[in-house]
Amino acid sequence: MTDLALRGATYTLVNDPFLNAAEDCVVYQSDGLILIRDGRISAVGDYAGLKDQLPEGIETRHYPDALLLPGFVDAHIHYPQVEIIGSYGAQLLEWLNKYTFPTEAGFNDPARARKIAEFFIAELLRNGTTSASVFCSSAPLSVDAIFEAAGARNMLILAGKMMMDSRAPANILDTPRTSYDDSKALIERWHKRGRRLYTVTPRFALTSSPQQLELAGALMREHSDVRLQSHISENLAEVARAAELYPARKHYTDIYDHYGLLDERAIYGHGIHLSEEELRRFHETGAKIAHCPTSNFFIGSGLFNIAATKDQARPVAVGLGTDVGGGTSFSMLQTMSEAYKMAQLRGISVTAAQSWYLATLGSAEALGIADRVGKLGAGYAADIIVLDPRATPLLALRADVAETLDELLFALMICADDRAIQATYVAGELVHERDSNA
Repeated sequence: MTDLALRGATYTLVNDPFLNAAEDCVVYQSDGLILIRDGRISAVGDYAGLKDQLPEGIETRHYPDALLLPGFVDAHIHYPQVEIIGSYGAQLLEWLNKYTFPTEAGFNDPARARKIAEFFIAELLRNGTTSASVFCSSAPLSVDAIFEAAGARNMLILAGKMMMDSRAPANILDTPRTSYDDSKALIERWHKRGRRLYTVTPRFALTSSPQQLELAGALMREHSDVRLQSHISENLAEVARAAELYPARKHYTDIYDHYGLLDERAIYGHGIHLSEEELRRFHETGAKIAHCPTSNFFIGSGLFNIAATKDQARPVAVGLGTDVGGGTSFSMLQTMSEAYKMAQLRGISVTAAQSWYLATLGSAEALGIADRVGKLGAGYAADIIVLDPRATPLLALRADVAETLDELLFALMICADDRAIQATYVAGELVHERDSNA
């Protein structure tokens, strides 16, 4: 790894602005400097105060008209679903049967899994996403493919094999025992190898038998530092079906809680229709929620209530996810835009700082990786994006009249997309540069 320095305006969140005053959460330097050594940030601060620490001969890349930020962290995304993004006219359960399940069956083919995994990783980086929690298919080789593709770029990626033994086509089902055995083997093969982390991944209660959920809980007990990801309360028909399948449980959350799948290592996608009792249980156990607004709008699932979820009386940690392919974009900028609009429909105005927190440090905290990514700080991985606030004529016009930093950041999250990502660095290496082959 090459030592490097990046100069430009720097912006990072250091605390949760849903729970703290904004001035205690944001660190901004109008002319900042980031020193990078061995893939990590060794120092970050004002250029005038740090320039004397620049080692002799170190390359300094200056981005005078850009913003330097931590790379985006996507808390919930399905890589086998890339090919069905933008598929027409279905709500959740129909969408799974019509589009998702047939597409995921193709990932029994290693060549297809590798092709889509490589495309997927390149697309993340083009959009400034440097870490993500990734759902694979039920085929173990799909996990191999995504970890190999991510490892080639030294990305911090969490991923897991889909566990699903019920109520889906036979060609994508496993069994309780094979899902356990396959997951255990994948943990041994990939977990903590480089920057790769394994995540136990039961799809959701509707496609798992009680026996499979029991074994998912066993995996979590046997491996104290793996994570867990699944789905909950995305769609009202799904909630009703979960109640039919698990009548002994008092609500959807209680299903996962009963099998030992609700703790601080767990993150659940969507959570739109959770009751107050369920949100309280999330708070008590430390379980997290991945908010996926583009998907919720597109599939017509409902309006996530960010204010209720982050209620200071019993806050639940929330990350932001694109959810591709139910979601409509890899861009976390566009995802922030949709999250803002969804909150507006509930009468909630989410601030720029809150939005950028969700897409960076908030997602990192929700995934249990905030000790290493999600902000610009000494000791953190040099996963950094260079954001061009004048990337399009409209953005340039908007930047010219922005009177404050918050106004500029808000306009960017509403109006910008992948074209604004000028460069993406992973562990200090340039892995994407706009209009080049990096």
